[in-house]
Amino acid sequence: MRGLDTNVLVRFLLKDDQVQAKAAEEAIASGEPIRVSLLTILETEWVLRSAAGLDKHTIIRTFKALLETRELEFESEAILEQALYDFENFAADFADCLMLATYRATGCSAMLTFDAKAARLPGATLLS
Repeated sequence: MRGLDTNVLVRFLLKDDQVQAKAAEEAIASGEPIRVSLLTILETEWVLRSAAGLDKHTIIRTFKALLETRELEFESEAILEQALYDFENFAADFADCLMLATYRATGCSAMLTFDAKAARLPGATLLS
């Protein structure tokens, strides 16, 4: 099994460099399982939003499509699915949703935050 760096996943998704996009597609379609870490997903969301200018709904659709890609295995897929659910249904940033989903999965009773938007997530607590 091999893991993907963020830049490979971004080229695979955006196809903004033909040579690198083709190499990424070939690596993913190689038949060998490919792992995608939560950190790679977090960085990819940032690139898609900040550099590529994709909106929240497009990013959610993109990540849901990735989850359906047979060639890819995700670190803590249930955590990613929960984070995407929260991201889709609440006003918090994806990073906050991913952190909270990770904390929930590891048995934390709450995520403490100074971020008012993040505090609206079920399971987050605003510190004042």
